[in-house]
Formats: sequence, C-alpha cells, structure tokens
Amino acid sequence: MPCTIGSSYTIKSGDTLANIAAVKLGDGSRWREIKKPDGNPFTEEEARNLQIGQEICIPNGSTPPPLGNGFAGIVSCQTYEAMFPNRNGLYSYDSLVAATGKYGQFCNSGSDEQRKREAAAFLANIAHETTGGWDAAPGGRYAWGLYYVEEVGCENGGCTQYCDASNTRYRCVPGKTYHGRGPIQLSWNYNYGQVGEALGVDLLANPDLVKLDGAIAFQTALWFWMTPQPPKPSCHAVMTGGWMPSPDDVSKGRAPGFGMTINIINGGLECSIPTNDKVRDRVGFYERFTQMLGVSMGENVYCDRMAHY
Repeated sequence: MPCTIGSSYTIKSGDTLANIAAVKLGDGSRWREIKKPDGNPFTEEEARNLQIGQEICIPNGSTPPPLGNGFAGIVSCQTYEAMFPNRNGLYSYDSLVAATGKYGQFCNSGSDEQRKREAAAFLANIAHETTGGWDAAPGGRYAWGLYYVEEVGCENGGCTQYCDASNTRYRCVPGKTYHGRGPIQLSWNYNYGQVGEALGVDLLANPDLVKLDGAIAFQTALWFWMTPQPPKPSCHAVMTGGWMPSPDDVSKGRAPGFGMTINIINGGLECSIPTNDKVRDRVGFYERFTQMLGVSMGENVYCDRMAHY
C-alpha cells in the first residue's frame, strides 16, 4: 500500500523509529509522527517489532522551529564560567554556542526539565573526559572540567596506536596521529574520518583542528552526542524521550537517564560492573551541573546494572 501522507521508507536492519526520526526529522523524539502506510500511528509494541522490508511513512516538511533558545537559553555565559572556572581557552562559551548552531535539536527537544538535564548530561560527560581535577584541587574536583585539550602524553606525536590500518575507508594519513582530542576525546582514524565527513572538514589530514579550533572541537562532541550508532541510540534521544527501550534492552537493565549516556560513551569499561571512580566522577559533575541549572538528576543515574554493548 502506498503512503497516504508523506514519503515512503523501507525498514533496514538495525532501524528503529527513533533512529529514523533522528536522521529524517532531526529529532528522535518525533518518532510518533511516523505512520503506517494506511495513515495510522504505530503503537509502542508495533514500534518495537519492526520488520526488515516493512514500509513506513515519514511526514514531509522541514524540521519544525526549535522549541526554545537551545543551549544558550539554558546555560548562560556566567553559569558556564562558573561551571568551568579552570577551563582551557579552547573551550570558550562562544565556541560552544556556535557549535550548537549546527545541531538545532540539541537542548531543544522534550520538556523544559529534559532540556536542562540534556545540557547538564552533555557538559558532565565532556567535563569528565577532559578533567584535570582531584579531590584536594582548588575549588574541588568538579571545578576542573574542560582542562585538557588532548590525551596526556600524546602531545608530541608519540601515540601512534590509534591507527586501524585495516580500515580502508578512513585511511591513516602518514605522519598524523589519531589520539584523543577535544571535549569528547575523539580517537582512532575511523572516528576522525566519520566525524570529519559529517562536518565537512578533513580531520584525517588535519586532526589537530580538534585541539586548535574551539567550534570544531565542540562540533565533534556534539556529533557524537546527537548521532545514533546502532545498536546504540544517541545520547540526545536517551535524555530527551526519543529513545524507547526494546524488550531486550529492558531485560538488560538499559533505561533512559544519565546512566545510559555513560553506557553509550564507555559502557564496556564503566557499566555492568560495580560503580567505579570514572562513573562516580561523571555523576559528580552531573549532580553539580543539574543543581546549578535548578533541575533534579532524574532516574537511572548509574549504569552498574546495565549490560554494556
């Protein structure tokens, strides 16, 4: 049956309505706007049991205007400076706000509480990835996020281990290294290649742009945050109601909340085990930032009972 309204799309392996909505509509939380060919909506059970080859109908039209003022409407420059009093100069507020312009749904999806939690969750994770703090540090452990711009010990090009020579699509460029750089500590040639392709920047040939250009640095982190990589949903969808756990996810303890962002980012080392210092550090930043934004942390903050991917 042809679509009565909108454009036809054929379900492929790994597809979910939330992932399709994220790509086609700009926001995974809009999955309920996708219809069956007869124009009827999907029930949650039907959405969880999509079949390869099944036809669905995606509404036509561009992504609707943002619901609010996005990140800048939630986190002011003054609040940002208070969150990161010891940040590196690369990580300026203006650079982050400029980077969010490329991702209009960031901090613009879901309820007001969800938007604030998304801002806090994103900032908490990048704070942990770049922290220079310790318990007795001036201002405390959680005053030192966004301190490092690249992996410690790799500053002089000695970290050559992040080249996957078997990846023929994103080949390593001679003389370049692909160690961790930027707010999310982007690593490996295939990640630099994939992100650079999405941003329209040749990061394989110029990986140091991630530590030299603040807007590009934040764009790499936002790309990771906003982009689902099946079977993982995006962190954005997890924090804003766009991700619907499958029965398999439920059986493995995976549920929306900050803990799920940890699972997506580094679950293999930090989840489905007793809570370790890395998780405590992420949660500590998240707790601090949610308090500063006047919102609770929500449910499922930890990931010790979640199976990693």
